[in-house]
Amino acid sequence: MPTLLLINPNTSASVTGLMADVMRPLLGPGIELVPVTARLGASYIASEAAYAVAGHAALDAWAAWRAEGGRCDAVLVGCFGDPGVAALREVAGVPVTGLAEAALREAATHGPHAIVTGGAAWRPMLERFALANGLAEGLAGIHVVEKSGVELMAMPDGGAAELLDALRAAAAPPVRAVVIGGAALGGIAQRVAAQVPVPVIDSVQAGARWAATTLGAPAAVPASFDAGVRWSGLSAALASALAGTAPR
Repeated sequence: MPTLLLINPNTSASVTGLMADVMRPLLGPGIELVPVTARLGASYIASEAAYAVAGHAALDAWAAWRAEGGRCDAVLVGCFGDPGVAALREVAGVPVTGLAEAALREAATHGPHAIVTGGAAWRPMLERFALANGLAEGLAGIHVVEKSGVELMAMPDGGAAELLDALRAAAAPPVRAVVIGGAALGGIAQRVAAQVPVPVIDSVQAGARWAATTLGAPAAVPASFDAGVRWSGLSAALASALAGTAPR
């Protein structure tokens, strides 16, 4: 049975559990989902500093899983912003993506599209992410609400009402689809979609759909690291993986 490793690069196990619950029905019984939560970093990623640390945390979580004998056929980074994805592609030897890339590529199939997410700091971060990863074409706007994803998640309705005005504003022509971005916002799209005039794409569900179509694809080729590189202060598992000595 193919295995999907879902890495939450923040330290909130509740967010990991929410993503797993949203994804399992879409993956079905033919794919094993292994969710892991970062061992270090922020409880929620809503700043440049937290994002930078999350890239390390994603690598560390993958290396710890491998060191314990874990094997997977694909890796999904459960953060809308995809910290650590490029580095994991370099070392993991399996297909890797994150919630933002999966959702934006799906949204692009509809035509012009927009993003709605939580946390004001994410607007410039996502603008930079889209440009750096070739995902800016067709992206018509990034709409943010002040509350972070985890604050929205804690609201009685999961933040659905708070997001609805932003979704409707984002759906103005020429937009043909809107992405709800955020690990903690998984599952909200299906509750608000009927009130928005264009398709609403849940980034967590988009990640599951990516996995369902990707598992079974040819494995990537991991990079060969210079044996002369010396690492300091990393976990033993991550240092071993980056030295090319971890099992693959």
